[in-house]
Amino acid sequence: MKYLHLIWRSLMRKKVRTLFTVLSVMVAFVLFAFLAAVNLAFSLGVDITGNDRLLTIHKVSLIQPLPIAYLEKIRQIDGVVNVGHYTWFGGIYQDKKNFFPQMAAQPEEVLRLYPEYLVPDEQQKAWFADRSGALVGRRTAERFGFEIGDRIPIQSPIWRGTDGDPMWEFTIRAIYDGAERGVDETNFFFHYDYLDERRSFGEGLVGWYAVKIDDPERAVEIAERIDAMSANSRYETKTTTEKAFIQAFGDQIGDIGAILTWVMTAVFFTILLVTGNTMAQSVRERVSELAVLKTLGFRNGTVLGLVLSEALLVSFIGGGLGLLLGWLAVTAMDPLLQRFLAVFHITPAAFAVGLALAAGLGIVSGMLPALRAMRLRIVDGLRRA
Repeated sequence: MKYLHLIWRSLMRKKVRTLFTVLSVMVAFVLFAFLAAVNLAFSLGVDITGNDRLLTIHKVSLIQPLPIAYLEKIRQIDGVVNVGHYTWFGGIYQDKKNFFPQMAAQPEEVLRLYPEYLVPDEQQKAWFADRSGALVGRRTAERFGFEIGDRIPIQSPIWRGTDGDPMWEFTIRAIYDGAERGVDETNFFFHYDYLDERRSFGEGLVGWYAVKIDDPERAVEIAERIDAMSANSRYETKTTTEKAFIQAFGDQIGDIGAILTWVMTAVFFTILLVTGNTMAQSVRERVSELAVLKTLGFRNGTVLGLVLSEALLVSFIGGGLGLLLGWLAVTAMDPLLQRFLAVFHITPAAFAVGLALAAGLGIVSGMLPALRAMRLRIVDGLRRA
């Protein structure tokens, strides 16, 4: 780094131009950070879902129910470790705008199938023992101020009681936290038995099955066996990995990943042109100075490295500031978007990609000007002095 001072002085030769170039790069990386968080949100955290879980739904659509009798049949299939069923509740808490996922399930199986849900032992026991008890994610609990022991009335437009009353009451018995950043903490689980014994129709039917398998490499094989079990019946099934299911669910909105990729490609191509033009102009203005450096004994490779380092320094300063500001913006917006997005943050992988893009931007934008500087003949350079 003995040439860092020389590199810095070259950049400060035109302070305003360097400043605006850095700001342009910074804006691009702020946008990159924000779009990375949006992409993660619309993929519903698909990258952290268990790769050893399958989801079995009705072959026609997710809203078609399945018989609870499939539970034991699936459990008997070779390679299945655990299986549990879930039923969508779709209730309204106070106002239709207060949406959060609510599902009837088997309490013990919820925690076996999703070990990333962390629940204190005493709360687990309280939830298991209370037929009308509920387990709620930390984000939803904080959003509505739910505390252990609270009675929560929820009106369901789908399930009415045997008396025709659409109102259901639950007691918050447990609150779960995610084992890592990105685990969905918005869910609300309650006892399937409570739903099944009180609802006016659909007795013995469930929404879908979650299946934990012993070997992710056997996912396709086990999925085919599960579906073969119900072939040619009234309740045929379709089984996929949890990751594939969630990705398909997110893609119903649109291929967000592809859209964001095209947006970022356009942005970075524009910034590449801006940065490359800045470096080319800088080299043209310093032809005589570069010739003097070569006269003093600087080798062609050293001159190449100096110019390329200038582009990399601009790119890393702008990219680093952009990623930092993007992270601060996403962190500040996360609490405001809890009611709309279950997952909204920037992953370490996104930061790594951002730094790689900064390096690539610096190399590509600076390579042509650096090659021109390297090939400069001393006589040609001094002639322009």
